[in-house]
Amino acid sequence: MTATSYQGIQPRMQAILFLNGLGLFVFAILFGWVWFFHLLEAIVVWPLPVHIEVDIPGDSRAFRMGHMEAITQGLLLMALAFGGQFMRLSKKEFQVFMWTGIITAWFFTVPAMANTFFGTRGLAFGGGPFEASLANDVIFLFGWPPIVAVHLLFGVAILGVVRYLRALE
Repeated sequence: MTATSYQGIQPRMQAILFLNGLGLFVFAILFGWVWFFHLLEAIVVWPLPVHIEVDIPGDSRAFRMGHMEAITQGLLLMALAFGGQFMRLSKKEFQVFMWTGIITAWFFTVPAMANTFFGTRGLAFGGGPFEASLANDVIFLFGWPPIVAVHLLFGVAILGVVRYLRALE
């Protein structure tokens, strides 16, 4: 493959990555509201005359993890959308870059949030040092796609930036 067959990120791909980042921020906000109501043990939204007692399962560690995972992964996608302009990759490599970014972000976030409601950690099949359950095992299995994807993502990103820097020489 010649240097002329490499390209910069396409605006549509940047927008898709950025939109997914914003989507994760919206998820973080909604999850934050659930966490807020969990802490209050009621749905209370001043100045509205609403007060509904609720018992939302979960603990602060799990809520914090899910909330921060969504924020962190959203920021990652936004950074990748911006940083793509400093990469030179083939069209296929950029497809890998985009999809591994999206898989990494969503598949790390949603299971972290699910752990909150199932009382699981999803860190080991069969529970490991934590309590075993079907929910834990499903969440654990959902963790494998992003583990593979994040390594591909950063490998392709570094390759793209190195090519970009070489083209500047």
